[in-house]
Amino acid sequence: MENNDLLTAAKQFIPGGVNSPVRAYSGMEIDPVFIKKGEGPYLYDENDNKYIDYVLSWGPLILGHAHPEVISALKNVMENGTSFGAPTVLETELAEIIVGAYPSIDKIRMVNSGTEATMSAVRLARGYTGRDKIIKVRGCYHGHGDSFLVEAGSGLATAGNPSSPGVPESLTSKTITVPFNNIKAVKEAFRKYQDDIAGIIIEPVTGNMGVVSPEKGYLKSLKEITKNNEALLIFDEVITGFRVAFGGAQELYGIKPDLTCLGKIIGGGLPVGAFGGSEKIMNNIAPEGSVYQAGTLSGNPLAVTAGIKTLKILKDYSYKNLAQNTDYLVEGMETISSNKNVKIQFNKVPGMFSQFFTSEKVKNYETAAKSDRKVFNKYFRLMLENGIYLAPSPFESTFLSVAHDQKILDKTLNIYEDVLSKL
Repeated sequence: MENNDLLTAAKQFIPGGVNSPVRAYSGMEIDPVFIKKGEGPYLYDENDNKYIDYVLSWGPLILGHAHPEVISALKNVMENGTSFGAPTVLETELAEIIVGAYPSIDKIRMVNSGTEATMSAVRLARGYTGRDKIIKVRGCYHGHGDSFLVEAGSGLATAGNPSSPGVPESLTSKTITVPFNNIKAVKEAFRKYQDDIAGIIIEPVTGNMGVVSPEKGYLKSLKEITKNNEALLIFDEVITGFRVAFGGAQELYGIKPDLTCLGKIIGGGLPVGAFGGSEKIMNNIAPEGSVYQAGTLSGNPLAVTAGIKTLKILKDYSYKNLAQNTDYLVEGMETISSNKNVKIQFNKVPGMFSQFFTSEKVKNYETAAKSDRKVFNKYFRLMLENGIYLAPSPFESTFLSVAHDQKILDKTLNIYEDVLSKL
């Protein structure tokens, strides 16, 4: 069946035919691709078309699809059952690996998604500090929790308005939005609301307005400001955790947040999330403390097993290789786009990058939003037609896995050059 027929069938039972809006290919003028299987760096659709995959399930599959050691571990553990709703030694093993990789974390609580992790971390920050307001950085995505679905207003520090029906204004009024890479705005927010701010939540490297790195000193300043105001700094490392370095962005930039949210890679491709921090803060979570959080499937054996195997493999992996491959691909694309006189800005960190169809350097959401969406949409369709699977949005990250070898990268660059000639 063609994609159109598959989508029509799905729409009979699923809103829009998809279970997450970005999968709908909105604005791309084509129907979404229905995937049948993945193997290494490749995806295969229902019509057996083969693609080089740079989405990797939106980041978790750093080892590539269907890694044999991960699949083998999952098969073994499934024979004992899929969920117990009770403690297992596997949960302790995964927690120990994570704590060992992140000096800022003494204890960790497993949940089922990145959204649960960020929601729970914010609740903990509010309970720990006794304050209600949270600073959210514009362009950073922290899942679909009510407090995070906020549209930023004008000015340096503006209380947000709901950006989705069903989100009460009474909730988003507790969320203050500021631009990324703008310390002045953060200082202004604390000047206005100092005694009410429980903390700041931020992607230390953004992934959902495209990849944007923190400017020099930005994260350090956030740490100093929160510490001086007895608020908490929350890093959302759902994307960057175990991707940009084994110890995530906080290892890359040498910053210890008060709370860290994780997901994606720690589940090896299965649904997962976690949040952690110092013993002093985490002991406020039930059953030790009074801040309530729970989940029937939290720490389930399948996700935990896939996570353990993935992290053990990564612990022995040199992230320099991932960084070098990212540099190789991006530098090749930069050279090609320059030769073709196509105006593109590239941002990268190890294992992930973005290109923005604009002539202006991208350092926050405001500059990212200036990208030419029509050009991107045409670029996306051409790349897909030529077997390159990318995120169907100009504001998402492009991911590499350890399975993307030199041959794959060179093939990608050849296709890229041909596509840019047609823009």
